[in-house]
Amino acid sequence: MALKKKRASRSLAHGRPPVLQKPKSISRKATKSLINSIHVLEKRKAQAVSKGNVAEVAKIDAEIAALGGIEKYQQASLQGQRTDRGGDSSKVLMEWLKPIYPVLKATASDGPVRMLEVGALSTTNECSSSGLFSMERIDLNSQGEGILQQDFMERPLPKGPSERFDIISLSLVLNFVPDAAGRGNMLLRTLEFLKKPLASADEKLDEFLPSLFLVLPAPCVTNSRYTDESTLEAIMNSLGYVQTRSKTTNKLVYYLWTRKNTSPGRGEQFTKKEIRSGGSRNNFAIVMRVPPG
Repeated sequence: MALKKKRASRSLAHGRPPVLQKPKSISRKATKSLINSIHVLEKRKAQAVSKGNVAEVAKIDAEIAALGGIEKYQQASLQGQRTDRGGDSSKVLMEWLKPIYPVLKATASDGPVRMLEVGALSTTNECSSSGLFSMERIDLNSQGEGILQQDFMERPLPKGPSERFDIISLSLVLNFVPDAAGRGNMLLRTLEFLKKPLASADEKLDEFLPSLFLVLPAPCVTNSRYTDESTLEAIMNSLGYVQTRSKTTNKLVYYLWTRKNTSPGRGEQFTKKEIRSGGSRNNFAIVMRVPPG
């Protein structure tokens, strides 16, 4: 009788995501297809939730799981951060901040410049490697040490100024929120965590900080039925933000919004209003009511 092979014992790490292992490469086409598919499913799920359609929610959850779920989505996103795929979006932010590098280094002794990176995928991106910031990184599904598993919309509010941030990064995060009202709520919530604008001894520092680094797929503003550059700027201005820098590529739009007004609210309301027609448009929108200041 043949002897049974002895089964190798499983370590505790066996059940954990392969954080330290380099994922298999995904083609550009497959990466784009996967990300788009999950975005569409998340939007359908949000609609089903709003209608209370439990069966439809379960069905969509199964479809998302069949695609690999959020883990596969993050693998695709990480793949997109490779140098040959366009690289790390925070490189753009660091390029913009170059004029204040000396000031950032000089002020480190008085207290480090604090950055909150929402939707963090890596602890080795340009911002983290610069040594200029005290970094806090959060993500809905953390893929490694140094990234706290946390929903930004459920993060406890700061207890005081020392817990607020000089920079908040929302790089390819806002577009993943499945509904327009949720996007508006996320932008509103950044004000709770960002430091209030205070005149410093350096005008250059005031030009850039405190600020929100926002990155979106370019079609969100270049080919949306409801959103364009002027619409986005009106929304951000209503929150007290002023556009300091911007960059547009074929795939992405990058913005640095500096907070200039502490109490911006005048009760403005932004709804889904068609500004472009045509069947080829996407439905990206931001719905928001700014609380009276």
